[in-house]
Amino acid sequence: MMADAKTVTRLLKTARGQLDGILTMIEEDRYCMDISQQLLAVDALVRRANKEVLTAHLKHCVEQADTPQEHAQKVDELVAALGKLL
Repeated sequence: MMADAKTVTRLLKTARGQLDGILTMIEEDRYCMDISQQLLAVDALVRRANKEVLTAHLKHCVEQADTPQEHAQKVDELVAALGKLL
């Protein structure tokens, strides 16, 4: 992986911690909107981590493709991943 592992790891560990907190909120029967707010925060963290990974793919894997065919394949992989986000 060409993305900054430290940044991606930090984002995902933070998201994991928030998920643990959300599970506790559910067990404590907390207010639905408070839980939803925390779920949105986790979603944002995961999306930021994915953005780091996809950016690294574009900057490294796509740019360093050796052949036009490999370049096209790497671009197609990126487009497919972006399609899943939308």
